[in-house]
Amino acid sequence: MITSTTETGNVKTHTVVIVGGGAAGISVASSIHKRDSNIDIAIIEPAAWHHYQPGWTMVGGGVFRPEVTSRPMSDVMPGFVSWYKQPVTGIDQDNNQVTLGDGSSIGYKALVLAPGLELNWGGIEGLEEALGSNGVTSNYREGMASYTWDMVQNLKKGRALFSQPPMPIKCAGAPQKAMYLSADYWLKHGVLNNVDIQFHNAGAVLFGVADYVPALEAYIKKYGIDLNFQSTLVAVNGSAKTAVFRSTDGEGNSQDREVSFDMLHAVPPQRAPKLIRESALANEGGWLDLEDNTLRHKTYANIFGLGDVSGTGNAKTAAAVRKQAPVVAENLVATLRNQPLEAAYLGYGSCPLTVENGKIVLAEFGYGGVLQPSFPKWINDGTKATRAAWWLKAKQLPTLYWHGMLKGHEWLAKPAQRSTGN
Repeated sequence: MITSTTETGNVKTHTVVIVGGGAAGISVASSIHKRDSNIDIAIIEPAAWHHYQPGWTMVGGGVFRPEVTSRPMSDVMPGFVSWYKQPVTGIDQDNNQVTLGDGSSIGYKALVLAPGLELNWGGIEGLEEALGSNGVTSNYREGMASYTWDMVQNLKKGRALFSQPPMPIKCAGAPQKAMYLSADYWLKHGVLNNVDIQFHNAGAVLFGVADYVPALEAYIKKYGIDLNFQSTLVAVNGSAKTAVFRSTDGEGNSQDREVSFDMLHAVPPQRAPKLIRESALANEGGWLDLEDNTLRHKTYANIFGLGDVSGTGNAKTAAAVRKQAPVVAENLVATLRNQPLEAAYLGYGSCPLTVENGKIVLAEFGYGGVLQPSFPKWINDGTKATRAAWWLKAKQLPTLYWHGMLKGHEWLAKPAQRSTGN
């Protein structure tokens, strides 16, 4: 196996090139290195900071300080990789090369695509201009969760709107998490009865896995939240403090209605990065076209993917990456060694639904909504809200992320085995 960096003409070549230095890219690099420390790995990532994005919901609820959710990229980038601090502008999958922002090319024997997804702020008219003032906020925006917390504390009466766009989105429970934590604060400070809370969900159900819906509905009732399904945020006027929602009935007829607000927590529609969605590597929806179980590309046998860019049917969460990284690592190493792909990903995803400050409904499920509990029962007691699950998210998961997952420690993440060979 070739393990050292080589140069062919003007093109540098690495054994493995990883596009993206987020949770997925760094985790899979560490998992590959754990299996074979001689493999030459490059990560291409232009960002100067690495963010623990699951923590932004907690910042918006006054639980975490903003600074604990971010670290310099240089602090988390593994020392064993070659780090290219540039964007990728093109992928030539037929010639095993990627093009960087400066026009240079990098060759590879195997490619891992983990560029995340794109928050399409422009998909909602007026939203980007409105963010950060007039009560318009979003925990999905870097640095904006602190403004969410300010709005929650300052709102004593009025109307608070929370929106959720069409799926798929990263951390599908996050729009609700922001709402429950806000409502819990208002309840505990005696102003909940003065706040009209509305949840506008572009989907038709409260949560995609039915087993968890009863527990969530109990909190909807507790907080007196007005549910609006098939109601999509399409426009925001910050200065007028109005939002336009497009409601769709069962026959497909749509109607726009304007709703005034004092606080609006908006979540933008989301899509794969242009690099993927406009390439031959994408499926019909624009997402990376991967095999569900091996996470190998359906057409190109030396390309793998994981994380939010994936076109697989799992929930897009950091917990999914925790399970995906070992699978990609094992199957990629097997590919380099011309061995059968034996590791399988079963679609695991986890969504710790923060239904109040101190309790969480820990949703763990795989493909098709099949429950896949991985934590001990004292932490995850089925579909109930527990204090132990809150302890896990608030006290343990950040440390496990920074010092465990990113460093290749695969706690509760052993890959399943495929029933067939290559």
